[in-house]
Amino acid sequence: MGFAGLWDAWKDPANGSWLQSFTIITTDANEVMAPIHTRMPVILHESEYNRWLDREVTEQPPIDLLRPLPADEMEAFEVNKDVGNVRNNSAELLNSK
Repeated sequence: MGFAGLWDAWKDPANGSWLQSFTIITTDANEVMAPIHTRMPVILHESEYNRWLDREVTEQPPIDLLRPLPADEMEAFEVNKDVGNVRNNSAELLNSK
């Protein structure tokens, strides 16, 4: 899956160091995500990747892609509570509850 996002890099003229930053764009939650949170990442279909990544200026920017993925294309299931802690990184996290 691919998320819609923005990336930029800025070079500090004083010391020449680079700052790179990015963000994942969110939209309203669909019916699958709404019980979990009010927002969700914009998830792009593979056929939309090139249009999202195209750097050419066009009369129609890809703002129509900034919508929730249809709920029938998603599945949600409960995961181990340890997933919510970045210090945890093991194969056991792939198991449900």
